[in-house]
Amino acid sequence: MKISTENSFSRCRRAVTIFAGAIAVWWLITRSGIPAFLLPSPLSVAEALWDGRAYLATHTLVTAAEIGLGLVTGVLLGALLALSMMFSPRLQRWLMPVVLTSQAIPVFALAPLLVLWFGFGISARVAMAVLIIFFPVTSTLFDGLRRSGNEYLDLARTMGASRWSLLRHVRLMAALPSFGSGLRMAAAVAPIGAIIGEWVGSGEGLGYVMLNANARMQTDVCFAALFILVVMTVLLWLTVDALVRRLIDWSPEPQ
Repeated sequence: MKISTENSFSRCRRAVTIFAGAIAVWWLITRSGIPAFLLPSPLSVAEALWDGRAYLATHTLVTAAEIGLGLVTGVLLGALLALSMMFSPRLQRWLMPVVLTSQAIPVFALAPLLVLWFGFGISARVAMAVLIIFFPVTSTLFDGLRRSGNEYLDLARTMGASRWSLLRHVRLMAALPSFGSGLRMAAAVAPIGAIIGEWVGSGEGLGYVMLNANARMQTDVCFAALFILVVMTVLLWLTVDALVRRLIDWSPEPQ
């Protein structure tokens, strides 16, 4: 417990040091004569955050809802696909090319089509997030399920374990570390899909705020929205990471 506490303290200290160093470098660059419409100072961005707190909070809630819905839906879809391919090799041969093709197409090329199909509401942005999220979840969970130790599977079969028991007690337990890695990746890329969807067709959300501010040359507002998005992404990743650590606390943690 002491080692875990020290590691957490060290991570927090490194994060604060990196953040403070980035702010200092940013401030020094703005003091070199760069126009404010190209790179606003940290103080200008802080003022934009405070002055537009109600406006930014409203759009932040929209983006947070899109990210949350996209993450939950993408994880469920990815897990369902991985389990389906695990149980049916024939289905795997049909589904795997579709899964790979979905990632080969640039997301910006699909975004207008999703807006056309789902409209300008939240559905298109959630669909874009799901499209980005489900692949790392599917690939990592499927890989983990395939790597279940044959000796444990043979032992469970010898003891009369059913197919469901094999999945629950052997395959899923062996796949949890890989699945955790997929969840971390999904948390990191979830905001990308939501923001791309807002850029293509939306009248709300942080992506819309950034586009609108960029058109009005309000670079400080654009940076303020970007700062909120970064904080949201980091907090989401830390939350998922903490849940994964608790879920697989029996797995040795790499140093």
